[in-house]
Amino acid sequence: MAKLMCLCFIILTIAVVVSADECEGDRQEMIKQCAKYQQWPANPKVNPSDACCAVWQKANIPCLCAGVTKEKEKIWCMEKVAYVANFCKKPFPHGYKCGSYTFPPLA
Repeated sequence: MAKLMCLCFIILTIAVVVSADECEGDRQEMIKQCAKYQQWPANPKVNPSDACCAVWQKANIPCLCAGVTKEKEKIWCMEKVAYVANFCKKPFPHGYKCGSYTFPPLA
């Protein structure tokens, strides 16, 4: 029984590490391809590149949003994040929370 519990724990640990690595990869790609479109100041809003939209299309957004802190919100303009998400055809649903920001309805 102890061996079975240990095996289950190892499998769960591996799954968590793989998920964290996937999210970190998405985070790094988002920074690399999209940072200039999503950082303060709030204006002007610039249409993102195809490379940025490709990152948006494949990214694990719930995982990325779970890592958004007040400190990161000082860097990332959530209004611009919403703009980029909409432009890239992967908008946030009304009321979705990302960090402390709640997305309004689509304009």
